[in-house]
Amino acid sequence: MRIGELAEATGATVRALRYYEEQGLLHPERTPSGQRVYTDDAVAQVHWIRALLATGLPSKAIAKLRRCRGADEVTPEQRAVVHAEHARIEAEYQAAALARDRFAAVLAFIGEPPAR
Repeated sequence: MRIGELAEATGATVRALRYYEEQGLLHPERTPSGQRVYTDDAVAQVHWIRALLATGLPSKAIAKLRRCRGADEVTPEQRAVVHAEHARIEAEYQAAALARDRFAAVLAFIGEPPAR
């Protein structure tokens, strides 16, 4: 399938698909004229990429992973990537929670309730 067809099948933009290729996440074949041609499994691959991006994983981390059917297929290196990214996201969450609490204290100081 062509890039426009893959975009339509997955809900991704053509620009996003090109980015995924640049990052090494997708590997289309090329026609003699240079057009991208994707296999049918590219649809599942794009859904997998988008699901991982939605968790907060950066594309460079996703490039180190591969789709697996089960936990028994995950390599120690892949587990390390996932654990490192989880720690990074947890640290960001904790920093954001601290900022939220400090801001709530400022609101309390000026007599305003925090918005919920």
